[in-house]
Amino acid sequence: MLVVRLGAMGDVLHAMPAVAALRAQLPECHVGWVIEPRWAPLLKSDANAAPHTPAMPLVDAVHMANARGWARQPLVPETWRAMRALRSELQAQRYDLAIDLQGAVRSALIGRASGAELAGEAEPREGPARWLFQQRVRTWGVHVIEQAAEVVAGATGLHLKPELASLPVDCAAEARVAAMLPDAKPLVLLHPGAGWGAKRWPAERYGRVAAELASRGYSVVVNCAPGEETLALDVARTSGGAAREVATDMSELIAMTRRCALVIGGDTGPAHLACALGKPIVGIYGPTDPARNGPWGVPFRVLRHPESRRDHARRSAPEVGLLTIEPEEVLVAVDELLGAEGRLAGRPAVQA
Repeated sequence: MLVVRLGAMGDVLHAMPAVAALRAQLPECHVGWVIEPRWAPLLKSDANAAPHTPAMPLVDAVHMANARGWARQPLVPETWRAMRALRSELQAQRYDLAIDLQGAVRSALIGRASGAELAGEAEPREGPARWLFQQRVRTWGVHVIEQAAEVVAGATGLHLKPELASLPVDCAAEARVAAMLPDAKPLVLLHPGAGWGAKRWPAERYGRVAAELASRGYSVVVNCAPGEETLALDVARTSGGAAREVATDMSELIAMTRRCALVIGGDTGPAHLACALGKPIVGIYGPTDPARNGPWGVPFRVLRHPESRRDHARRSAPEVGLLTIEPEEVLVAVDELLGAEGRLAGRPAVQA
């Protein structure tokens, strides 16, 4: 079976529980995955990683597709050579079934290029993609993880319940992160960034949360994602030095998240990574719907104003409902998840 889910980070992570469920039922199935190179560390730790090892626990083959780069330079000879090479690589694997979990025209074209029968959601994100699917699977789930499992189940005829997937272990990255975090205090990781401004809770409020957590004995780190350096610095500055910003590559971010007691962030890939690693999370949501894109499979609290409405318009200013959430509410949610001794407390729930 071939999975086509090129990116982005959160979307790849949301597709993985369906594949983990498939592997649990069909452990001998050969599973390949087509992915953008920048997200490949979510599937294997390095180019030499072997399948069925901690370095590559979920799939048997990882196929790289620089689809974004190809779209920017569609007429360049190197683009055509790379696309032909990918087609040959996929066809050499003799896949029986390809499942498009992206629902885009370009992902569907890659699936068809494999030579396998192609399945996808009956109502894909890009409508014309459906005409490339030879199997169209209707979905009823609310969360995107449930929807991905329904597509895989419909395409294979199996009854699948999504389950957390194992992520790769990069021993070198683990060692680097251990050196970055020398103290033994429980770690809280903050993710103030997001895909667009409307989803970003103000840096000053993250700083206030960080200062209070540090006063309680936690070590607080701000994830400094590429392009978000100023945002991470603002959080660290407004925390009064209680938090420090740390820039990591993907493998280091996985290693750092493994060490967390708790993660706080909005609807962003690194927050979804925390869920994939089984970490408790406080989600701060505005224009995106946590019922569809929120934490899954772990203890969590979601804070969202009752009047916030789903809106994927990429506005630069924080959504109005998001601005009603105060640091004190986030700290209450932290207390509900972490007991006085750092133990998990209570059942996961969504609260307005």
